[in-house]
Amino acid sequence: MKSGRKTSGGRYKKPKKKKLSGRQGQTRTVKIGNRKTKLLKGRGKTTKLVSFLSDKANIIIKGKGKKSTIKNVLETPSNIFLARQNILVKGAIIETELGKARITNRPSQEGNVQATLVA
Repeated sequence: MKSGRKTSGGRYKKPKKKKLSGRQGQTRTVKIGNRKTKLLKGRGKTTKLVSFLSDKANIIIKGKGKKSTIKNVLETPSNIFLARQNILVKGAIIETELGKARITNRPSQEGNVQATLVA
């Protein structure tokens, strides 16, 4: 039978109409480089600062924050291919001036990189 048709020949109706608001947003990847961000406008006058490039990380050491430069992405547990391309995602282990650190936030949605030192 043709796709989208029942065995009797009748057609399946869509549960709801496709809407412009229901489509997926554009994926943003944050790589290592000179800081580049963009302010996105949302519904209800909300704004979101998204990041495309970042070379600094705010590292929390014993409750105190310290800024450090990112040298390299060592590993990414969610996807091994992201580490090869130096893409910064939540949970990635990065190499900084202070040592190894794990990213604790989502850089593509917050505009900065937060991390904690890994022993």
